[in-house]
Amino acid sequence: LDIKKGSVVADIGAGVGYHVWRLAEIVGPTGRVIGEDIQEGMIRLLKKNIDDRKLGNVEVVLGTPTDPKLPKNAIDLVLMVDVYHEFSEPVTMMRMIQEALKPDGRIVLVEFRKEDPNVPIQPLHKMSVQDVRSELEPLGFKLQRSIEFLPWQHILIFTVSK
Repeated sequence: LDIKKGSVVADIGAGVGYHVWRLAEIVGPTGRVIGEDIQEGMIRLLKKNIDDRKLGNVEVVLGTPTDPKLPKNAIDLVLMVDVYHEFSEPVTMMRMIQEALKPDGRIVLVEFRKEDPNVPIQPLHKMSVQDVRSELEPLGFKLQRSIEFLPWQHILIFTVSK
């Protein structure tokens, strides 16, 4: 994902932090990771996992279904792993994420492949590349790259025009 040392990265829907502590290592002590979730139970587990690992470059944020509570114009990369399709208010959330991104910021979505009937996930949890593009491009996001090495998921990297 070409994440640089010193970057500010937000993991939206971070859950217990599986990606958060890995991102914290990548961005290093001069970078920052924001682990966001809307479920208080997940936030408690995330905080415990961050404390257990003694990570000083992670901030934990309790968001809402319409606001991830990210700082404006401050994020280099937003990661959403199997999260975007769960948004109850995707346009509102993506507008808030757009405001949080720096002018050269990127979003990375990992979503199960709708195009592949052999992916053993319920259809409501799958998205095609075209599904994602048709929702994000009207909001000003541009698909930069689709990475397809994972057996069941797309990795979609978008930039934003500001």
